[in-house]
Amino acid sequence: MNKNRLPSQKIYDYHTGRVSASVSVKASITVEAAMAVPIFFLAVVCLLYLMEMAAIQTAVRSGLQYAGKGLAKEAYVLQAAVPSKLEADVVNAIGADRLNRSIVEGGSGGIRCHKSWMSPTTGICSLSAEYRIKLPLPLFRLPSPSYEIKMKIKGWTGYVKAGLSGEREKTVYVTQTGIVYHEDYHCTHLELSIRPVQASDVPGLRNEDGGKYYPCEHCAGSGSGAVFITDSGNRYHSSLGCSGLKRTIYAVPVSEAVGKGACQRCGK
Repeated sequence: MNKNRLPSQKIYDYHTGRVSASVSVKASITVEAAMAVPIFFLAVVCLLYLMEMAAIQTAVRSGLQYAGKGLAKEAYVLQAAVPSKLEADVVNAIGADRLNRSIVEGGSGGIRCHKSWMSPTTGICSLSAEYRIKLPLPLFRLPSPSYEIKMKIKGWTGYVKAGLSGEREKTVYVTQTGIVYHEDYHCTHLELSIRPVQASDVPGLRNEDGGKYYPCEHCAGSGSGAVFITDSGNRYHSSLGCSGLKRTIYAVPVSEAVGKGACQRCGK
């Protein structure tokens, strides 16, 4: 018997096993790379999208501040905030091309300032700018998220003195036709939050007490277009110069407000 015969079959099986293990490792690495690379790029895209959202928010805030300064200059003459003019000033400050290339839905026409208003009594302007952004994955059919930026700015109409100097008696504020006196000069019954609306929308609007709006006896007609309403009133006006939109306020000692009751809002 030949004792020098080699076990060739075992050696062949040994090499075959090593080749199979190497191919399995390479395949697993390929599968992991195919899964990780798309996730990495998705994370990068999301980061860039968040940076663009922050840049748009900063730009709209700066544009609204620029528009508010222009409104403050005209507060002495124009005692109401015109949303269309504010929107145009915001777009002009940001740049129409920048907005049209941005993620803002509607581009330069996607900025809305319809909630802005100004108090003709104090000259304080409450500014608001709303916009929506386009989602990068429209396949999910999710609604576009909306954002609102608010700020307040004082019109250049002077300052309000906090009472009568040299008097020990409490100072209250009255109007020519009012039946109550007010302890707070900024009471909402004294401040008129005037805002323009379309005449066709008036039947569906309600004031802060839930009441309807009726035509002003002095200025409102039956025409169409923009009219002016207040949150606490129940009349709509076709002219900003109407006497129903003005308040002549007098600061008097409380002893001179004989016959007038205290306001339910500020006189408690």
